Amino acid sequence: MSALAVAVLLGATLAAGISLVVSASPRWGAPSLVRRIAPHVRDLADPLGLTPLARLGDLDVRRLLRAAQLRVARAMGGSVSVARRLRRADRPVDVVGFRARQLVWTVSGAAIGGVLAVALALAGAASSATALLPAVGGVAGIVSADALLTRAANARVARMAEELPHVLEFLALCLAAGEGLRDTVRRVSDAAGGDLTDELRRVSLAVSTGSGLAEALSASAARLDLPAWSRAVDHLVAAIERGAPLAAVLQTQAEDARETARRRLLESAGRKEILMLVPLVFLILPLSVLFAVYPGVLMLRLGVG
Repeated sequence: MSALAVAVLLGATLAAGISLVVSASPRWGAPSLVRRIAPHVRDLADPLGLTPLARLGDLDVRRLLRAAQLRVARAMGGSVSVARRLRRADRPVDVVGFRARQLVWTVSGAAIGGVLAVALALAGAASSATALLPAVGGVAGIVSADALLTRAANARVARMAEELPHVLEFLALCLAAGEGLRDTVRRVSDAAGGDLTDELRRVSLAVSTGSGLAEALSASAARLDLPAWSRAVDHLVAAIERGAPLAAVLQTQAEDARETARRRLLESAGRKEILMLVPLVFLILPLSVLFAVYPGVLMLRLGVG
């Protein structure tokens, strides 16, 4: 096992050295002539600057990486849940990019596990379970990437749920002051700060570039998938179509969102109260019993009294 670990370490060092030498070589490191002149002669039919000669003579690294990402996403399965969490977390990558990042985490975890296995073998503390460290590291990388995405999505949704009552009340106040809905959305997105106001800023930008206000709000509700925001947007779009007073609709939705936040806070307090019993039952109560009983037991053993 020690000889195998030494062989793996020497082989990895040799591969890293050869890679550095090849990457520093002028023939491999410098771009080809076709690659250098392609940006100056490309047209609309070839927006990436890759002529047929360039495709044959010089491989496009971005194209190869994209193809590898597609293969990885197809092998690991493109998930609707991943796309939903990416939208809720406001990540700039798509499902394919996340799968590629997950693959990087997997390879990194397997590499760390391999390094630990080699270190244990060199130290003479290797066992039969040491060979499983690379596999365990790879699985840990997959799970960690997915767990971090879920945590980021849940945290952003929780922040937006806290901001929702204040944002709706601010919108209702501006509408009651006589401003139009588009100006109200623009004012709130510029004046306030937060995740939900960033989403309103996107809505304002979409409206400024030609989209309808109802369409932009509906797209925002579908992108966030926040139930309270979706209900507020549905009522707001219905009020726009039917000509109902928008300020009263937003004020009602703000009260509903505040009531939902209050109910969520009470539920969280109930769960935290149960969790607070864990140290009380398993730590404080046994110590109290120990302090009360141990002196009497000690006196009985010593035969005192």
